[in-house]
Amino acid sequence: MQRSARSRRLRSCLATATAVTTVAAGALTAGLITAAPQAAALDNGVARTPPMGFNNWNATHCDASFNESMVKGIADAFIRLGFKDAGYTYVNIDDCWAEPTRDSDGDLVPNRTRFPNGIKAVADYVHAKGLKFGIYTSAGTKTCNAANGFPGGLNHEKQDAKLFASWGVDYLKYDNCNNQGVDAQQRYKAMRDALAATGRPIVYSLCEWGQTNPKVWTWGEPVGNSWRTTGDISDKWSSMIDKLHVNDDLAQYAGPGHWNDPDMLEVGNGGMTATEYRTHFSLWAMMAAPLLIGSDIRNASATTQSILKNTDIIALDQDTLGKQATIVSSSGGKTVYTKQLANGDRAVALLNENSSSKTISTTASAIGLGGSSSYRLKDLWSKATSTTSGSISASVPAHGTAVFRVTRG
Repeated sequence: MQRSARSRRLRSCLATATAVTTVAAGALTAGLITAAPQAAALDNGVARTPPMGFNNWNATHCDASFNESMVKGIADAFIRLGFKDAGYTYVNIDDCWAEPTRDSDGDLVPNRTRFPNGIKAVADYVHAKGLKFGIYTSAGTKTCNAANGFPGGLNHEKQDAKLFASWGVDYLKYDNCNNQGVDAQQRYKAMRDALAATGRPIVYSLCEWGQTNPKVWTWGEPVGNSWRTTGDISDKWSSMIDKLHVNDDLAQYAGPGHWNDPDMLEVGNGGMTATEYRTHFSLWAMMAAPLLIGSDIRNASATTQSILKNTDIIALDQDTLGKQATIVSSSGGKTVYTKQLANGDRAVALLNENSSSKTISTTASAIGLGGSSSYRLKDLWSKATSTTSGSISASVPAHGTAVFRVTRG
């Protein structure tokens, strides 16, 4: 779909969301519905830059390989392979960690086969490495696993949040399955309040998929630290690019403590080329998206490691200004993104969606960095540096992305 058509569709969606919000506001004024006052922002002190870490789902789904040994092995690999040093912090587990039913007290029970020592023992192991631990459940009666569906958090928010805090959970991914048609804001705010009541700082990731109206990004900032803007990613070029183009129009909603989330990383799972994975990683960083590794890094190849540990690219994602990249130009499968950085630099990404190499060009002025007669360019993949009077251009391979950090002379 052409950029202009996508932009019109997005504006239509946002207009619909605004209309729904306006109607709701009118109803509130008339006294037809009541709601608690909404805070200006979620002030839980975490995720001031996009969370970085690991989640097992893209690599394992509910396979038997997902177990206590794997999770501990990932924590070990964070240290042994230098991922912690590169900035990765969270070791998160996804669906299928629980038994199919709650216990007699109504508490969630860790799966006795996968986690024979319980979740707290795993969290303690992760914490001992200087890392943080995350868990998953759904804002419904059951989770999303199609085969069984494990107990969800709907109407158990306070009990589950208290249990998670007692286990030492630092991150909660809260999915959207089996939600019984309950209003999304009601469900997600209930867990927000339950987490806050525990007194433990917990990153709160709303996995609502961006499907309901009003759209989650229009109400997510006071509720969660991040919100999924898309459906699930898969390990192929078309899926990754689709997620990019849903998310890349939403820069106005991102900032410190509240991030647009186009889903987890697929780098290293084998469905894309190294060039495509570099594009994936580059653009997630440009968009200030959470960087959650979705491959089993215990045996990561040198190429996978070089992509995921590119500290120059990571620095764009973790920039303290918290600006998501915006689009400078887009036509013919060639898109230019610019990202404002805290020290006054700009990052620029030149994306080539075509099946052959293309030259993509822009200027320092176009990316918002005018006012100088000379600029320094650093290629964040090749590490080469150069100077320019304002022209920025590269021959970009098929499905590739060139990324530069641009500094005034």
